[in-house]
Amino acid sequence: MQKYYEEEFKKKIVRLHLEEGRTLKSLAEEYRVSKAAISIWIKAYREECQTNRELKEEYDYMKENLRLRKELEELKKENQFLKKAAAFFAREID
Repeated sequence: MQKYYEEEFKKKIVRLHLEEGRTLKSLAEEYRVSKAAISIWIKAYREECQTNRELKEEYDYMKENLRLRKELEELKKENQFLKKAAAFFAREID
């Protein structure tokens, strides 16, 4: 028996994957949807972006947002490392 999902629900799942970088596995477990279904929704969204300019802009925005989130996480990690290193060297000098 095939289950019907509202378009807004599908779009939410696609957005969580593309914009926040959520894995198919985590989304499938949280929302009780098969990974295959989510994969199909993502593929359909990407295909629709090829012909719909507004969706393409939205897709590009989501991808850029994900890239910036990842970059921010890396910078936070580097910042923490530098703080620890500075504290270590400050103790060594004293």
